[in-house]
Amino acid sequence: MAVGLQIVGLVLGVVSWCLQSSCTSSQVWKTRSHADTVTTSQWQFEGLWMSCAATSLGSVQCSKFKTVLGLPAHLQACRALMILSLLVGLASIIVSVLGLKCIKMGRTPEYVKNQIALSGGVMFILSGVFTLTAVSWYAARVIHDFYDPLHRGVRFELGTGLYLGWAASCLAVLGGSMLCCSCRKTSPAPPARQFSYNFSTTGRGQSIYRAAPASDNSSSKAYV
Repeated sequence: MAVGLQIVGLVLGVVSWCLQSSCTSSQVWKTRSHADTVTTSQWQFEGLWMSCAATSLGSVQCSKFKTVLGLPAHLQACRALMILSLLVGLASIIVSVLGLKCIKMGRTPEYVKNQIALSGGVMFILSGVFTLTAVSWYAARVIHDFYDPLHRGVRFELGTGLYLGWAASCLAVLGGSMLCCSCRKTSPAPPARQFSYNFSTTGRGQSIYRAAPASDNSSSKAYV
């Protein structure tokens, strides 16, 4: 049962990392709203790295953001969180693979492998939290600007990149939770107690065993 949970959790973590990569490189974090326009022959969408414009004829033109310091604070923070989530997710995949019960690494004890798998699960959850924070923060700003009556710029709506991020964060948290639940707390077995016995025989052929005292400094033997 524990091995199955670990494998399923690792698979979900790998899928979540792939979705995080697609979300980070996606240019459709927000799309231009057509609520205020009559024609829908042009589309405008933006991501973390560039903004693009497309026409109904199929031509797409993209331009990268020319400056970093001039970008909004929330966009810079989302960039950092997504990159950090990718790095943590990649490290969690490696750690989780090493902590699988079905993979043997020398004479590593079981409780050590449990600790490794638990660390991988926690890192998966942390990666999912980073992604969830980034996409939720970005979505909150898009929604705020859309309903702000004083906003004079172009109104945008939520793009598909945000939904990829939400799906990736859910899978990462679920996979990490499975890895954490598969780790049972095991402690090394205590050393077996050793007893010394005095042996004596009687004329009737019976053998009697008696445990010697723990602190017996005398060299005499007990006779029955």
